[in-house]
Amino acid sequence: MGAVCIGSVGELLVEFVCTEKDGHHLQAAPYVGPFPSGAPGIFIDQAARVAAGLGGRAVFAGAVGDDAFGSVILRRLVADGVDPALIRVVAGVPTGTAHVSYNSDGSRDFVFNMALSAASHLPSGSEIEAGFLAAGISVLHISGSMLGDAAMRTAGVDLCQRLHAKGVAISIDPNIRTELLTDHGYLDSVNHLMALASYVLPSDADADLLFPGEAFDNWTARLLSGGARAVVLKRGDKGCIGRDASGIHTLPAHAVEVVDPTGAGDCFCATLVTLLAAGQPLRLALERANAAGALAVGKLGPMEGNASLAQIDAQRTRSC
Repeated sequence: MGAVCIGSVGELLVEFVCTEKDGHHLQAAPYVGPFPSGAPGIFIDQAARVAAGLGGRAVFAGAVGDDAFGSVILRRLVADGVDPALIRVVAGVPTGTAHVSYNSDGSRDFVFNMALSAASHLPSGSEIEAGFLAAGISVLHISGSMLGDAAMRTAGVDLCQRLHAKGVAISIDPNIRTELLTDHGYLDSVNHLMALASYVLPSDADADLLFPGEAFDNWTARLLSGGARAVVLKRGDKGCIGRDASGIHTLPAHAVEVVDPTGAGDCFCATLVTLLAAGQPLRLALERANAAGALAVGKLGPMEGNASLAQIDAQRTRSC
C-alpha cells in the first residue's frame, strides 16, 4: 500500500465558546473565539497531522467566506498540512459560525449558521470527485453533521456513491442531531451511507437512536456482514469498543481533565481512520485514537487539542 491520503467534505465554521455556564445563549455573556471548527474540518485537520507522520496527506472539499473568519480556518488547515485545492472562497457570503454554551450537567447548547453561510456553497460534485480521485484518496469520511442541510446532504450522498463505485472506502461518523430527526431524509441518508461504509463510527447516543434496544454484538455483526471492515462505538469518558474480523476490542478512556469535549469525537475518528487506512491493526489504531481523544479534550476550542502522531504516542505511553 502506498502513502495514505484521506479525504473529507462538509461544513467549515468558526466557533465561539461562552465563558459562563447554564446561560443557554439567552443572556449576555462573554464568548471566546473565533476557533476553527466544523466537524469535518476538525476531522481533516487531525487526519492531516496523523497522515504526515506516515508520509501521507489529507485533502478537503468545502467553502468559507471571503472574510476574516474564512482566513482563520484556511490558515489553520493549511498550516497543519491539509490540501486546500477544493476549498472555495465565496465572495459576498459570510463564513459559517457556531456558538456553544456549556451547562453544569455537561450538556451543550449550539446555535449554528450554516445554511445561510458559505459553508453550504460546496464545489460541484464533479469537481470534488475529480479532485479527490486525482489526489488518490483511499478513504472519504463523512460526518453526519453535514447531512442536516438538504443541499449538502444530496451532494454528500451522491459523492459517496460515486467514489464508492470507484473503489474509495467510505467512513461515516453518524453524529446525529436530535433536532433533525423529524426530517426523514436525514436518518435515511445516515442509514444509506452506513450500508456503503467500510468504517462505521457511532457514539453511544447515535447507537441508541440507530439501533434501539439492540446489543452491540448484534448490530455490529450485521454491519460487518454487510461489508464494513471495522465498527467502533465511541463512549466518551467510558472509552470505546471496536470490532472487526479479528474480534472485539474494549478500551477504557484515559483519565484526564476535560476542558472542552467539543471535537474530541472527530479527532478520535480521524486518528482511527487514518491509521486503519494505512494498514494498522484495529487494536493499535484504537489505542492511538483513544490517546488522541484524551489530548483533544484538554484544550479550549474544538481543534486546539488536535495532535501529531508523536504527541499521540507520548500520551499513550503516559497512560500505559
